[in-house]
Amino acid sequence: MHIKTWHAVLFLALMSCALVIVELPQTTWLTSAALSLSFGAAAVALMGAAALLGGRWKSVESLFGGLDRVYLTHKWLGIWALVFASFHFVFKANLEAWQTASIISLPPYYTRLARQLSFIALMLIVMLALNRKIPYSVWRWWHKLSGPLFLIVILHWLSFKSPIALDSPAGIWLATLSALGVAAAGYKLLLYPFLANHAEYRIVEANSGANALHLELAPVKRALSFEPGQFGFIRMKEDGLREPHPFTIASHSEPDGHVHFVIRALGDYTHKLVKEASAGMYADIYAPYGRFRRLPASEREVWIGGGVGISPFIAWLTDQSAKNLEKVTLFYFFTPGREFPSAEVLDDLARQYGAEFIPVSTGPSSPEFIRRFGEIAQNAGPAAVDISFCGPKGLLKRIQALMRENKIPDANLRYEYFEFR
Repeated sequence: MHIKTWHAVLFLALMSCALVIVELPQTTWLTSAALSLSFGAAAVALMGAAALLGGRWKSVESLFGGLDRVYLTHKWLGIWALVFASFHFVFKANLEAWQTASIISLPPYYTRLARQLSFIALMLIVMLALNRKIPYSVWRWWHKLSGPLFLIVILHWLSFKSPIALDSPAGIWLATLSALGVAAAGYKLLLYPFLANHAEYRIVEANSGANALHLELAPVKRALSFEPGQFGFIRMKEDGLREPHPFTIASHSEPDGHVHFVIRALGDYTHKLVKEASAGMYADIYAPYGRFRRLPASEREVWIGGGVGISPFIAWLTDQSAKNLEKVTLFYFFTPGREFPSAEVLDDLARQYGAEFIPVSTGPSSPEFIRRFGEIAQNAGPAAVDISFCGPKGLLKRIQALMRENKIPDANLRYEYFEFR
């Protein structure tokens, strides 16, 4: 059982509001001022938790079941923090019946300035995080400001007069989350490049085609240990390509330590990487991340890869320790002329390891796909079919609808979120 996004948002919000409310006179609990103060505390708590999740700490990843889930929760914590902060900004969080004092005393001008800047800082963080039109190179550097901007939010909490004392349960709660958030943001900003698990690799082969790239890299000194289906962040040591990007590892752990990636040209950076990557270049790989693992105990397995989402299934398929691949049907969704690797290469690979391979070039409405999917569910029994998916959101929704049509339980679907932004 892992923490889900709604678990985190709901728990942090309710806990923050409850701890604040009990500090107030009961006669004021239902006032807009009480709600404003509670929602302001919730916004601080959610921001602290979002900063904590952004640190890429392994312990946090384990709690959420994968870094893809961590980043999804990180995004929604920021969104809900802005919702609560907006209410707090509009309504006055003070009443004459309250005994108030500031934790840190600032001149009135700077207290008001911290209040205004904290809301602007939060709004800026969330808007930048959600704006997909910003080039990644620009977005990444702006997003690095999230930690320093969070300090302004903390300053606002400490400097404005409220009935929340630092040594009260609410004060300890906010101080703890703020401290963890600042520590994680500081680690990610300053220490992560040095302390996170990583190794230097050299490209030994770079084959490109159909706006995609297959990279094979060899370790320079030591090799990273990973499981098939996990992913890593590649940071090329070349001018113009130094931005770290996440890519699924398309191989199992090999004796020589080599690692493979299949990369699709989807944005400015990946287009440049596909065009310029060549043998002899060096890169740092930060890995492993992700919890997208095969469940070999399943009676019947269906693997569905969309576009570059085929990468983890290549790793699963070629895993030397893999068993019972004859129970596997691999569906590969691709756009004709853009598939990489080609359907022919994957078909040969599947035959070699005993799995069934079905290429689908006409989308999820393909009669062949719908027919074969239904046959698998009917022959094995809906409850016995385990589905693993990696691909775009639109394709995922269609797969979920097809599962319902064939009475396959929702719990039988495992998937990795395809996009981080």
